[in-house]
Amino acid sequence: MSKRHFDYLVLGLGGAGSAALYHLARRGLHVAGLDRFPIAHDRGSSHGHTRLIRQSYFEHPSYVPLVQRAFELWEQVSEDHGRDVYYETGIIEAGPEEGELVPGVLASAAEHGLEVEHLTSEQAAQRWPQFSFAPEHSVVYEQRAGFLLVEQCVSAHVELAQWAGAETFCDQSITSIESDAGPVRVNTTRGAFTAERVVVTLGTWASELLPELSQQLTVLRKPLHWFDADESQYSRKSGCPSFLFETEAGHYYGFPASDWRGLKVARHTGGDLVQDPLTVDRTLDLEERDDVRRFLKKYLPGVTDTPTDHTVCMYTMSPDGHFMIDQCEDDPRIVYAAGLSGHGFKFTSALGEVLADMATDTKSCFDLSLFQRSRLKN
Repeated sequence: MSKRHFDYLVLGLGGAGSAALYHLARRGLHVAGLDRFPIAHDRGSSHGHTRLIRQSYFEHPSYVPLVQRAFELWEQVSEDHGRDVYYETGIIEAGPEEGELVPGVLASAAEHGLEVEHLTSEQAAQRWPQFSFAPEHSVVYEQRAGFLLVEQCVSAHVELAQWAGAETFCDQSITSIESDAGPVRVNTTRGAFTAERVVVTLGTWASELLPELSQQLTVLRKPLHWFDADESQYSRKSGCPSFLFETEAGHYYGFPASDWRGLKVARHTGGDLVQDPLTVDRTLDLEERDDVRRFLKKYLPGVTDTPTDHTVCMYTMSPDGHFMIDQCEDDPRIVYAAGLSGHGFKFTSALGEVLADMATDTKSCFDLSLFQRSRLKN
């Protein structure tokens, strides 16, 4: 066999791919991972220092068992690697009583017996005076929530996989995936690889290489912003929680100040369509920065309007905002996770395990029906 033949290949080593590589390698399997860029790069969706992780999932109760498993696996990664990747801050989630966010959180909490606190805006303002809450909003607080250090999560998964015997090949721009009676063939600009099974976690590039997803996925440009903030009010060490707000202008989220960059804030909704992820505009848009400044002025009034950093990320959106986790319809030896729709990173430790199960024909303990491609045909 060729030196470039493996039992398993993982295409794309961002959040989900690095985790899939780890889970396959730790089972003692002959596996390699390919990526166009260096490990923990900033050209896709798995970068920007921090990502929220929260348990009472407003998007749909079906996510809760998966995120609970993700919490367990992130703890395992920290223990196995010796590097902290998760920090618990708790999370404030605020919005209209009849909106999407607060009712969704309460529904997930009720269905799964999760502990959350439901407060009025006045009660919340007394407890967290550094925040300002609209009178018509109610607030949910959950302690089991916080943030993940995104680049450290990716690099830790890859390093753990390498320690378990996985190989990695970067600077590999994948041009096509071919499957026939023989092994699956993955062609790159630097040669070809073959494998018995392939896991595709290509993020913004998934639709280019999986024809069945070509009409299902769109990519959005998402700017991230940091501002100088008083650490006595807005730092993790001072007890400031992470936050998510549903407002008339959209959903905004952020994290307490935890490093030299200050407090991070971004708009979760909206975003400009990206035609080519390789050429996405990464420059600072002053109008976008002013948008999050207006949010801060209204809801976190003590944060200064002095910017300290900025970067651009991307969301790969499915039509309904739910994940797409499935086998390829033309070749079940190829499995994928795609369309994580801007809320997937927190799950990637568990998604890696799910993908490893799918690739090895191991029955999953999760109900994945919400994430199957067939739902979009109904």
